Amino acid sequence: MNTVFLGVAALVGLMVLIQGFVSTNPATLAVVFRRAGAAALMALAGVMLMTGRVIVAVPIFLFALSLAGPTAGGYARWLKPFLGPFGGLFGAFGAKPTPGRRSTVRSAALEMQLDHDSGTLSGRVLAGRFEGFELARLSVTDLVDLWREVGSDPESRSLLEAYLDRRAPLWRDDAKEGPTARQGSAARPGAMTDEEAHQILGLGPGATEAEVRQAHRRLMKAVHPDMGGSTFLAAKINEAKDRLVGRHGTRSNH
Repeated sequence: MNTVFLGVAALVGLMVLIQGFVSTNPATLAVVFRRAGAAALMALAGVMLMTGRVIVAVPIFLFALSLAGPTAGGYARWLKPFLGPFGGLFGAFGAKPTPGRRSTVRSAALEMQLDHDSGTLSGRVLAGRFEGFELARLSVTDLVDLWREVGSDPESRSLLEAYLDRRAPLWRDDAKEGPTARQGSAARPGAMTDEEAHQILGLGPGATEAEVRQAHRRLMKAVHPDMGGSTFLAAKINEAKDRLVGRHGTRSNH
């Protein structure tokens, strides 16, 4: 009897765990996996240290701290002056973004923001029947109506698709869209300006090439299509990086 009860309890627990995994935001899962990896690396560093392999243990420990999050990364940077030749590793592993940073992308009908810390996508309607409304305050039905309304604006439609794919993954069933719509619409023609590129990456006008590359890597982790993100947003982030890195390269040649 006890064996049957334990088996049923284990099965229910497994089902709850699977359901939680499926419904969790990809950005949240990325944080969980990163911290689990940090814990495993710290354990490995401890084993290396106990076996006398200090030269191997220190870099592994520093990398684990950088994965663990901003607080651990702060401790790591505090330790930097005491680590001698290992301090240089922080240039690659210990740098952390400024808290509260956001990326902004605008189209004719929408203004979208991506929070760098949480990976949350939010937006506001700039034109049309829902002008002035925050997307979070609109129902999925209203958002699908808005999606139809901006059908003649490929960039606005792609931005809204990126938001809907995160908020209501099955929204296309209601919109009766075919599978090809998942690839996103084409962006508007014309070159991106430096100002737009900085806003997309959440950087100020004086950002260095290293800061541009760091912001690009961080944002791609949040919006990459393989992580349940948006093809359109990933393309915009890549375009912004190419624009600013190309500008830095041009300046360095003069």
